[in-house]
Amino acid sequence: MSELKSGSNLEKVLKAGHFAFTGECGPPKGANVEHLKEKIEPLKGMVDAVNVTDNQTAVVRMSSWAASTIMCQEGVEPNFQMVCRDRNRLAIQADILGVYAMGIRNMLCLSGDHQRFGNHPESKNVYDIDSMQLIALVKKMRDEGKFLNGEEIDVPPRLFIGAAANPFSDPFEFRVYRLAKKIDAGADFIQTQCIYNMDRFKEFIKQAVDMGLYEKCYILAGVTPMKSVGMALYMAKQVPGMDVPESLIKRLRGAGKGKAGEEGIRFALEQIEEFKEMEGVAGVHLMAIEWEHKVPEIAERAGVLPRPTV
Repeated sequence: MSELKSGSNLEKVLKAGHFAFTGECGPPKGANVEHLKEKIEPLKGMVDAVNVTDNQTAVVRMSSWAASTIMCQEGVEPNFQMVCRDRNRLAIQADILGVYAMGIRNMLCLSGDHQRFGNHPESKNVYDIDSMQLIALVKKMRDEGKFLNGEEIDVPPRLFIGAAANPFSDPFEFRVYRLAKKIDAGADFIQTQCIYNMDRFKEFIKQAVDMGLYEKCYILAGVTPMKSVGMALYMAKQVPGMDVPESLIKRLRGAGKGKAGEEGIRFALEQIEEFKEMEGVAGVHLMAIEWEHKVPEIAERAGVLPRPTV
């Protein structure tokens, strides 16, 4: 086990004014450590931190804290995700202390997909606290050195606190105010849902800029390359809160047989170029879903290499 890291690399990159570039890795549906290491390998040196999902889509996988610990051992900085669905405040606070003790320095606070969407729909949810309260809890533990009940913590968990934002859920007008509430609760950085409707996102980020939110928190724009027309149709029709314009689906269809994936990457690269110049955007969160091996190529073509050392 490596020594405890003094702080978050992602935090240092953002505070130094660099355009951040983060990735994502879903843990395996089992205890296959070698498979996890294979998924991590293409991300090394390509991104500033890697999100480690927590039973995403309410499907059982290796725990986020365990996968994050393995990632630390492999020399990759994890962004540990925690959902409120599966834990009460006792387990939440225990896991926060545990991940910090294991050398993890970033944490993304999420509500979690409802269990009816997953592979154990009969399971009971917890939701003892929500994502907004979770952000405030991590901040209290870090900045005040106190548990939720006010008791003192001997060694506070100095975590860089993240939260998610979906610019596309209804009602759209409320999205930026929900973002503001998460920032007020204590979020240091925000990663958005994957973006396809660029016009809608520009409207959202302009509101965030006008409200001065980008000065209080680092906002990373979510990018997920489309692998196929089928993936685009699925995300458009089956994924709640996703906005996939018909023009993008037509573009992927027009690429020709077997070429939709390359067209999806081209669109993602165009987005990254726009985000680099967009006021209020501090970086990109690349979610290459089960396409981790494509991250080095995307990073190279996007002109974000080499990653800064801070």
